[in-house]
Amino acid sequence: MHAIHDSAGLWTLAWRRLRADRVAMAALAVVAAFLLLLAASAAGLVAADWEEEVAVNYAPPTFAAPRAAPASPAAPGSAPAATPAAPPANEFDPLAGDLRELRATLGKAVAEPAAERAPTLLFGADKWGHDILRKTIKGGETSIVVGLAAATLAVGLGTLFGAVSGFYGGLVDDFFNWFYNVFTSIPSILMILTVAAVLQQKGVLTIVLILGLTGWTGPYRLIRAEYIKHKAREYVMAADAIGASAWRKMFSHIFPNVSHVALVQVSILVVGFIKAEVILSFLGFGVPVGVVSWGSMLNEAQNELILGKWWQLTAAASAMALLVTAFSLFADALRDALDPKVK
Repeated sequence: MHAIHDSAGLWTLAWRRLRADRVAMAALAVVAAFLLLLAASAAGLVAADWEEEVAVNYAPPTFAAPRAAPASPAAPGSAPAATPAAPPANEFDPLAGDLRELRATLGKAVAEPAAERAPTLLFGADKWGHDILRKTIKGGETSIVVGLAAATLAVGLGTLFGAVSGFYGGLVDDFFNWFYNVFTSIPSILMILTVAAVLQQKGVLTIVLILGLTGWTGPYRLIRAEYIKHKAREYVMAADAIGASAWRKMFSHIFPNVSHVALVQVSILVVGFIKAEVILSFLGFGVPVGVVSWGSMLNEAQNELILGKWWQLTAAASAMALLVTAFSLFADALRDALDPKVK
């Protein structure tokens, strides 16, 4: 009971500190707006038709589109502009029958002419004529899901390993410390690429596994230290006196008092994993063809930038920078608010 009351008091005090921090609340509002967009996109309410070719190839943004020069009036007495002549009505077309058959087989979609494409869009179009704004929203869904899921997996593994290692100590602690040292002795990007090469599959789940299985070391170190500190406290000894099992003491009594550490680690790792997804997509280990993310958009934009088409790079980089900055500010404020040493 003592542990639960302390945990509730800690969260209540943290929320009061967060509400007093205007920067933290503004960052939280930005993060919440991105999460609402994610939910709307996943439900098909927003950007569900991002793959439709609604504009001409590389249609510029409306605010940056060059204005067409007005047509000069024809000089008096000059001949009108020539119009293309219609084909003769009696001209024989050897493929007319085959085309009619093909259109009847494939249905009305082929027989009907394609819809006219827009010359400009609000934030421009890519090389296929996809709306950049819708594409950025849909790409954000993938990148944020990867960041949240991978951070949750990494913190879950780190918490489990850290709790077992810190609570039991001895040979168990030595084994987990050796495992931790092996992971941290290899550069993180090399470890990520090694796991990616072993899995040899592309997909959102694969990226989550790659990042989650390589990102648990930071949470492990912090959670292990917290369990070493808490396992000797009075409320744990009281739980031991009434016969509570080791797993009950670890996760029913100690974990509520260290859960704030795990939550802060989730908020910090989300930022890192969103950026890591961009790196993986840039190196070819990211999302498969047909799935869009901010990383795949930046990968496409490197070729477009050579042609002077900067709008896809600007849209993806701006959205990612805004979310990462907001998440970082909120994570810093949450860490300060949950710090018991701050009065």
